Amino acid sequence: MTDLTRKTAAELAELMTSGQASSVEVTQAHLDRIAAVDGEVHAFLHVDSEGALAQAKAVDAKRAAGEQLAPLAGVPLALKDVLTQEGVPTTAGSKILEGWKPPYDSTVVKRLKAAGIVILGKTNMDEFAMGSSTENSAYGTTHNPWDLGRIPGGSGGGSSAAIAAYEAPLAIGTDTGGSIRQPGAFTGTVGVKPTYGGTSRYGLIALASSLDTPGPCARTTLDAALLHEAIAGYDPMDSTSINQDVPPVVAAARNGDVAGLRIGVVKELGGEGYQPGVEARFHEAVELLTKLGAEVVEVSCPHFEYALPAYYLILPSEASSNLAKFDAMRYGLRVGDDGENSAERVTSLSREAGFGAEVKRRIILGTHALSSGYYDAYYGQAQKVRTLIARDFANAYEQVDVLVSPATPTTAFPIGDRINDPIAMYKNDLCTIPSNLAGNAAASFPCGLADEDGLPVGFHVMAPVMRDDLCYQVGAALESALADQWGGVLMTKAPELGVTR
Repeated sequence: MTDLTRKTAAELAELMTSGQASSVEVTQAHLDRIAAVDGEVHAFLHVDSEGALAQAKAVDAKRAAGEQLAPLAGVPLALKDVLTQEGVPTTAGSKILEGWKPPYDSTVVKRLKAAGIVILGKTNMDEFAMGSSTENSAYGTTHNPWDLGRIPGGSGGGSSAAIAAYEAPLAIGTDTGGSIRQPGAFTGTVGVKPTYGGTSRYGLIALASSLDTPGPCARTTLDAALLHEAIAGYDPMDSTSINQDVPPVVAAARNGDVAGLRIGVVKELGGEGYQPGVEARFHEAVELLTKLGAEVVEVSCPHFEYALPAYYLILPSEASSNLAKFDAMRYGLRVGDDGENSAERVTSLSREAGFGAEVKRRIILGTHALSSGYYDAYYGQAQKVRTLIARDFANAYEQVDVLVSPATPTTAFPIGDRINDPIAMYKNDLCTIPSNLAGNAAASFPCGLADEDGLPVGFHVMAPVMRDDLCYQVGAALESALADQWGGVLMTKAPELGVTR
């Protein structure tokens, strides 16, 4: 049998169902892979070897007893360290939560466990999901397996790097402004942001409550759809959860027929500032979809150009409010509690020591935007722009079924290249932010390698609210069409770490 770590999640599930491999064997193979390469990649913050093997043994026992199991039962997964898992260290990439072990599971984790999916550990991320490169983690930078000198994207760079490095076949990320899709594009993997409210935020350490969306990361469209189906659905514990059936994402991923599908290329998401190799692969992908019978037209969404400034007022404002709870009084880091300092002073010292520079920057910006005399000028205006962007989407979907664009303006950039230039860093999310502001479904799928640097390029698909299946339909078609040119799934051809690609 070939290396189990090179199998897709669907293939691993089939091997276990047929008795050719056990969950313990599959899990141990991935734990061994983590031990071998994660010193270079730094995808994980905590590896729960004992817990993962215990979960795997339980799945094997149920299978041996003849129990009916879920499609992904026994398949390992890497979990972004922003979702609570009972008894497992959960830090959100911040020193202020160092060592904290939640007393409860998030809804996403509950559903993973119910599906028999084995959780390997917690992955690295930008602190409180604030960043586009995973360089803002308090625990060190994650490296892109395609080129260890480059970033893997952010904030969920750890999750995407883990699957790109074959440390896990599946991962969970969260997407606030592109934090699943942008790392997916940079690492040649599939990253999906479900419709806002389609997956539960209960137990997700909040960054911006009106934007945060948990979602699947994988190496194939089908794997992502299977994971999406496992975690999605209504949750009464989340007041923003949508009480509707989960879209038929698995059927769409198995279908991949785009004949007659109306696809709109967003005029505003391209041109100046976009890397030539990125645009070349994007346009080639559009041509492939046209050959498969899709109807392609150009669509204008004029307010998309205001998405970036609106987002960077809304997000910091909500973050400022959400992070106020980290006050050293209830849990987390406490500094200066010597009996002499006041509670206010202890809170100030603890937040100073526990929060990193980017978190402080956004808290200050958000607090200012919400302050008396500035609320209407900043936060209020940003919310009006958000409405205009949602209207752009609504108007576009009267003409087409889905919208497409490059997932990112460039390929993965060198570590340290933009860390001191916040504006340049924020521009990584130009293509992904509009979907977060509007709440619709969106996904990034690999569409080739840029000529300039041989690094992966992502193809971005945006679908209407609760039409997540359309994203998978396009992704499956593209994956199949690219098989001859790129050997199928891009990452299956990636050489070992340390080898120039």
